[in-house]
Amino acid sequence: MSLLTPPSASDDDRSPLRRSASPSPTDDPSAQSGVVPDSPASRGTGTGIRPAPYTSTGHRTWHQPTDRGDPPGRSLSPVRQAAPRPDTRRPLPGAPDTDRPPPRLPSAKSGPASLTPARSDRSDPSGPKDPRSLTSFVSDLRAERPLPYPAPAPSLRRPAGLPPAHTALVCVALPGMAISAEQGQLTGQGLEGFYRAGRRMLSRCQVRVAGREPIAVQARMVAADRARFMGTLRVSADAGPDPDVVVERMRHADGTERITLHSAAPRPLRLPVEVALGTDLAELGAIASGRAGPELPASVHDCGLRWSCPTGHAAVTADPPPTDALASAGLLRWELEVPPGGTRRVELRVRPDGGPVRAVGRGATSPIAQATAAGDDPRVQALLHTCVEDLRALLLRDLAGPSDTYLAAGAPWRCGLAPADALAAARMTLPLGTRLAAGTLRTLARTQLGGRGPRSGMIPGPLRDAGPYLPPGCTGTEATLLFPALLAEAWRWGLPEQEAGELLPVAERCLRWLRSAVGDGPYLPDPQPGGPLRCGTQAHAHRAAVLGADLLDAYGRPGGAELREWARQLRSAFREDFWVEDRGGGRPAAARTPDGRPVPHLGAAAAHLLDTGLLGSGETAPGLLDRVRTEQLARLLGGPAMDSGWGLRTLAAKDAVYNPFSHRGGSVRIHETAIAIAGLAAAGYEKEASSLLRGVLAAAETFGHRLPEMYAGEQRTQGSAPLPHPAACRPAATAAAAGVLVLTALAGIRPDAPAGTVTLRPVRSAPLGGVGFTGLRVAGAPFSVRVSRLGLAMVEEAAGGLQLGA
Repeated sequence: MSLLTPPSASDDDRSPLRRSASPSPTDDPSAQSGVVPDSPASRGTGTGIRPAPYTSTGHRTWHQPTDRGDPPGRSLSPVRQAAPRPDTRRPLPGAPDTDRPPPRLPSAKSGPASLTPARSDRSDPSGPKDPRSLTSFVSDLRAERPLPYPAPAPSLRRPAGLPPAHTALVCVALPGMAISAEQGQLTGQGLEGFYRAGRRMLSRCQVRVAGREPIAVQARMVAADRARFMGTLRVSADAGPDPDVVVERMRHADGTERITLHSAAPRPLRLPVEVALGTDLAELGAIASGRAGPELPASVHDCGLRWSCPTGHAAVTADPPPTDALASAGLLRWELEVPPGGTRRVELRVRPDGGPVRAVGRGATSPIAQATAAGDDPRVQALLHTCVEDLRALLLRDLAGPSDTYLAAGAPWRCGLAPADALAAARMTLPLGTRLAAGTLRTLARTQLGGRGPRSGMIPGPLRDAGPYLPPGCTGTEATLLFPALLAEAWRWGLPEQEAGELLPVAERCLRWLRSAVGDGPYLPDPQPGGPLRCGTQAHAHRAAVLGADLLDAYGRPGGAELREWARQLRSAFREDFWVEDRGGGRPAAARTPDGRPVPHLGAAAAHLLDTGLLGSGETAPGLLDRVRTEQLARLLGGPAMDSGWGLRTLAAKDAVYNPFSHRGGSVRIHETAIAIAGLAAAGYEKEASSLLRGVLAAAETFGHRLPEMYAGEQRTQGSAPLPHPAACRPAATAAAAGVLVLTALAGIRPDAPAGTVTLRPVRSAPLGGVGFTGLRVAGAPFSVRVSRLGLAMVEEAAGGLQLGA
């Protein structure tokens, strides 16, 4: 099948390891805003550090850890939530999604007045009649007067020596994980060790050959779940300066380590090999907080050693069996005869009680297609391959529905379900098939809040830091709005009619919650109720309404007309209220305060205004901005204040509080960068999209094509490299999915499987030269497409009966 894209007028116009149980609205105070607690090492390791008690006065208190503090919790297993206290000083549920210093209150010079409570009056363009001053706001904080909207969430009790992760080699095949330093020896320091379901099974594995540690010469990842460490030794008296023994260690996330000795000596060698083992059987949250505890005593067990504690057991077995096993020292010893030029191998297997558990992503039925890419730029092939590997490594199975899989948020800190991240990643990976989207939707449908209250229909999610100018936002709001959008687009990409129909009632409840939360006004506060009106939240809400209405109409369900009318009102109000005029042409406001004042700071969240969603016949949904203001936003996102040369900054570099390492105050987050690239390309702003795309590919190359969730927003210069963030997850679901999105955006694939068509809107400027993709999935069948150096797209493989749309 060979189809050439026809010209179009629109082209000239220029888009946990265990899941936490969902809380009951009656038992969980967080249900008041659809929020469930999140922690550690700031952002939900899948294991967590409990936040300090926090009152509703608006204070942020930043604590140093103490040995007498609460033990770290785990978001990997069900958590009982305390009933709400009648006192207004009860702890605010949820923790910020990031570890950051307390935000500076905006001053008259640096930005708008703080988010002060007052009635919003849209009819008066001058704002509230009696706005309170910043001094009044601070006075209320000091007087501990309660605020009428959720106060900023507390910081986490964070040790000064939180183990950095940016230099670690992280092997992932969930529920297994192995974290190593570059020298290869597991010393028990920091995060090093083999993990299973959030518990460290082995923390120390030190190899000595002929009484000496090998000299580390190389460490590299060979796959998402495997790392290879090479070391050398001189054991012969007449070897001179050249090593004659090479020690190779292949470490797997499933708990297997193979130690191979390669001899280059001219005569046989008799080499004593010792492996010192130990473990603390600590939870990852305890390790992150510096409270892992001492090593446990070992006992000889089978062909190795065993450790036990009240909360778990672990064992290491060896093949061949060791000559000696010394439990008191945790030592296994062999005497190996190595012939000239020969090899000998020892294999260690780290197992919890119950034996090995097969990684979800390693099965033959993985929901993620093994797509490949090729083209003039070799980085395209490497990036797509690594992204697919990382996505498969992060797959988890829902215990409540074992046939359903979803993506963990990231390793090492967030090896559990984060609803908004899981939905966003599934949406960006629709070119790899719809099975992941279906599993994610079914998993989150089981968490949807029921009942008849104002939270009915929400998908719970934790609070997340929103940068220096806004209080934390509710990821439950984002997840609730992403659910119907993902379902609608997955249906366009080929999700079977029956599966989409089974999930439609859940999407309807999400949309009813949206209409109920908005009430008579055009805007959705975040968090509910009384929070600020965030720009990104309005974009999510508008997309959910438009795509949801399209889906309801297709299935003959009522409510579509009402949603479209509300979306029209939102567009009209947004264009009036959310645009800040200035000498540079203006910009969208990051938010509006509860009393109606704009927060004028430019950040990456504005990229969501370009992500309007996919309708039928290859058309994109209308956006919140008109044509002129979309062009101005494209210019801003492509300018030097936002484009770092490595990707899109989360806050403009010209801002007074810009910090290149701040999670949402200046770093580059790959998720938002990918949204910007795809949105700019779809809207026809190819110059800006191409610049951001080249920056991401350059950054990916320096990270070995395994993109972290974020890195520093320092400006790119000749010969420089992006600075890693020491707390970033790598791999991360949204980062790996973003790699898929930015590459497939080059082809501009817009399917309409129910109508039997697919439309191509390739990037005409072909910023990476010719590129081709094979093994994608459209309408449930393999799909291959090639884009030439002239920007022309040709379908090479597609489902039978699929026609090329105009």
